[in-house]
Amino acid sequence: MGVIMRSILLTTLLAAMLAACNSGGQSGAAADAGSDIKAIQFVTTQDGQPMEIDLKMFDTPAAKEFLATGKNPYIGNEEAIKEGKKRFNLFSCVACHGGHGEGAVGPGLIGENFRYAKNATNKGMFETIWHGTNGGMGAKGFGLMAPDDGLKPDDVLKVIAFIRSHAKITGNE
Repeated sequence: MGVIMRSILLTTLLAAMLAACNSGGQSGAAADAGSDIKAIQFVTTQDGQPMEIDLKMFDTPAAKEFLATGKNPYIGNEEAIKEGKKRFNLFSCVACHGGHGEGAVGPGLIGENFRYAKNATNKGMFETIWHGTNGGMGAKGFGLMAPDDGLKPDDVLKVIAFIRSHAKITGNE
């Protein structure tokens, strides 16, 4: 693993540990509800502010595992990768990021030099896809594009699995 990738991963890990310490390891939504659900803390890519996502949307075994661990269980799953590719195309990700996430008008999603270092992890890439960026990418999370439109958490995980299928890293490191 290159020096840049190690630096990115260490920075991302440190940020995640600090967020967990500050939140007791629960997401803003879980903490606000007074729930016993242990969940990772989501933050926006734009400014690192806490991001609220209705935990009820994490309604598949894979999404629940991701919510608890930040690891994407769909990595390497051929069926999930095919579904992720469909959604990548349906939501026009290919127009900016290229057919395999290699980059076009928008930045590449598969290389060592991510526009946002957090995208080296699946949690970071999830946050970026869900809530968008300052660089022109709009939010793709359900209810953020339009009231009844967007990707659900399980869909985002499949898109990430598709992207990672063309990358040297899995994001679960």
